[in-house]
Amino acid sequence: MRVVILTIGSRGDVAPYTGVAARLRTAGHDVAIATETGFADMVRATGCEFRPMSSDTRSMLSSEEGREWQRGGTGLRGIRNNIRMGQRLMANLGEDVVRAAEGAEVLLLQRGVMVHGYLVAKAMGVPSMALELFPGVPTAEFPLPSLGGLSLGPRGTRLLTRLAAHMPTPFDGAMREFCQRLGLPPTRFAAVRAEMLENPRYPILHGFSPSVVPRPGDWRPGVDVVGYWWPERAPGWEPPPALVDFLAAGPAPVFVGFGSMSPGESERLSGIVSAALRRARVRGVVQAGWAGMTADGDDVLTVDTVPHDWLFPQMAAVVHHGGAGTTGAGLRAGVPAVLTPVLADQPWWAERLRLVGVSPGSAPLKELSVERLASLIRQAVTDESYRRRARALARRIAVEDGAGKVVMAVERIERAGGR
Repeated sequence: MRVVILTIGSRGDVAPYTGVAARLRTAGHDVAIATETGFADMVRATGCEFRPMSSDTRSMLSSEEGREWQRGGTGLRGIRNNIRMGQRLMANLGEDVVRAAEGAEVLLLQRGVMVHGYLVAKAMGVPSMALELFPGVPTAEFPLPSLGGLSLGPRGTRLLTRLAAHMPTPFDGAMREFCQRLGLPPTRFAAVRAEMLENPRYPILHGFSPSVVPRPGDWRPGVDVVGYWWPERAPGWEPPPALVDFLAAGPAPVFVGFGSMSPGESERLSGIVSAALRRARVRGVVQAGWAGMTADGDDVLTVDTVPHDWLFPQMAAVVHHGGAGTTGAGLRAGVPAVLTPVLADQPWWAERLRLVGVSPGSAPLKELSVERLASLIRQAVTDESYRRRARALARRIAVEDGAGKVVMAVERIERAGGR
């Protein structure tokens, strides 16, 4: 079956789908991944076809508008900034999705392309499926992560969801034009999303562990939590010798990395991280990331991109921004975590890790201080209860097969004749 996976965003929005793609290829399917050109090598390393999307999340986050989005964090200000960024992103998104979907027999859709992909699949007469990295369907059991963990209460969340389906958005004009381009009846952006959520035959799979977030009892049939989708490691990858030597030269260090967050804040963050590691009296492996961090000190090593599945099990704890993929990698490794969330679902994951007992707490990245970070790191590495719970959770995660569940869902579609 010809499968096209569509995803845009940061590395954490792309890497999990390489694991899904690899499993689909192993099962005999023909797979393409459509994403931003910065991830072309990552895609091709899986043996899949790469299809380019014109968005450039790294440049967007590095712009003044992108920095303002990150400074806004969550809440109403964050929502306003999110809308502005969404308008910029959607300028070419529809045409990108149309081109990327050519020849597909089924589309697998990440959140950033979900609405456009759903409409393109409908116009093509092929099935599609939503693959979410964090809870995307409203429930009375917890707040919507897309609101940054902002709690409106069970009734408030449901009311907001119902109202949103009927509320105009700044995206509606472009959405009506896109529908016309596809030969579909005109509709609003929120109405498409509501249709996906409410259609009992539309599959929405969530790529995280039910041991971390159990499937809510009020989700409709067809909405499932299937387990993490682990990134595919590039064939032949070898760790840098300097990193191997550093790990062997002393006790397990603490990883610190903020992924795609806060580009342009290298000086501030590097200073805080270096000082916090010294104050916590731990060694550190610091990932430069899009912020361009360069920590200093005899007991600190700065690295570029290193596969988390190789690095994290060798850490005493992991400090990160709380992206869904990095969060899952830390849980898989069975090590305590300290989160420094910025926006979107990151504050929600920070609270979730505290609730499952593998994190002493979090500190928003924009408010990060040496004292707060050092205190959290010391708690994470000296209180053995966090490590015990992290190891127990990792054992449960290890027996799950999230990518296999996606393969099964695709093959159900194939057996049903592509419908």
